[in-house]
Amino acid sequence: MKLTGPFSQILTLDHLPLKGALRDSDLEVIVNGGVLTREDRIVAVGDFDKLRKQYPGADVEYIEKPMVLLPGFIDCHTHLCFGGNRARDYALRIAGKSYLDIAASGGGIWDSVTQTRQAEESILLKSLAERANRHLSEGVTTIEVKSGYGLSVDQELKQLRVIRDASARTTAELVPTCLAAHLLPKDFSGDHKAYLDHLLSELLPVLLEKKLTRRVDIFIEQSAFSAADALVYLQKAKDMGFDLTVHADQFSTAGSSIAVQTEALSADHLEASGELEIRILAASDTVAVALPGASLGLGMNYAPARKLLDAGACLAIASDWNPGSAPMGDLLMQAAVMGAAEKLGTAETFAAISFRAAKALNFRDRGILCQGMLADMQAYPCADYREILYYQGKLKPLLVWKNGKQIIQ
Repeated sequence: MKLTGPFSQILTLDHLPLKGALRDSDLEVIVNGGVLTREDRIVAVGDFDKLRKQYPGADVEYIEKPMVLLPGFIDCHTHLCFGGNRARDYALRIAGKSYLDIAASGGGIWDSVTQTRQAEESILLKSLAERANRHLSEGVTTIEVKSGYGLSVDQELKQLRVIRDASARTTAELVPTCLAAHLLPKDFSGDHKAYLDHLLSELLPVLLEKKLTRRVDIFIEQSAFSAADALVYLQKAKDMGFDLTVHADQFSTAGSSIAVQTEALSADHLEASGELEIRILAASDTVAVALPGASLGLGMNYAPARKLLDAGACLAIASDWNPGSAPMGDLLMQAAVMGAAEKLGTAETFAAISFRAAKALNFRDRGILCQGMLADMQAYPCADYREILYYQGKLKPLLVWKNGKQIIQ
């Protein structure tokens, strides 16, 4: 066993509910704290001196300077596997062109599809691993990664192989999701329904056979797939054994209600969600995932995070790291800035990128520092946990542990 400490403060995020608003006064803060681990699990969290006396045989990893310990962050929505970039799109967007106008002129998602299809697997693998390792160095220990820039059976399989193989090049845990239903490919000969049927018969069974993923996503939007077609697709994917998530309510509403109806793990984006959608999500077990990076990149309003929490929803925040609308990929900075805009407290913001984000990925073993949880941790060079959000993402962790092992940065 190994005892790590003493930390100026340990913010455990333990004893907090999965849904609804949180008070900062409910945060458990252990002063002069230590964490006892065995292999990849936490054995105990408490006063460092008491743990050292209670477990005299434990190896001790001393923390010599003031530091605050948090659980590793969880990014439950990213598109880290892609080729090229869309700097042209961004320049057009800040000059006044809309997201849909840019897509109609040859930019947008299809531009990333073209560049990703052209990229060799080795190039995609290298770039994905680099992005994942940057995320890990910033305290993100679990990272969901979507396909969706292949949009054919062969190309989607290529992307998902890359995501699988990248796990050997990063200590971060990568969680693959099939987003082949990102939009109707320009080179597919049928309509939207025919394409989804094609995925159900030709792609999804292969994903199960090759064990590439058990998660399926779909973009419900006027420029992508209708709610009616998505409902059929998601229900059939669920019957095949897939967990579901949905790109919902980004520009128009409909997606969140489909996510709830199909018992999806999460409904993501939600910038267009109104009072009806907020009530539906709050009354369900579907996690509402806000993506402030897309709001920043597109110059849009944020998802109604404050209203979602006050209504009783489970709110997670993710980076949406992608080459088009959210190229920044800084989860902590985005959460801090959105928190200021939406008036989210410290407890609510940290919960949204830790144990509540874990729920969106169907994990119950991370995002909290307590006995039995994975020893995914990060330590910040400060003495007061409130400084972390105060610096709006500029304060980064000095130490990161994944599965109990310190990451050498």
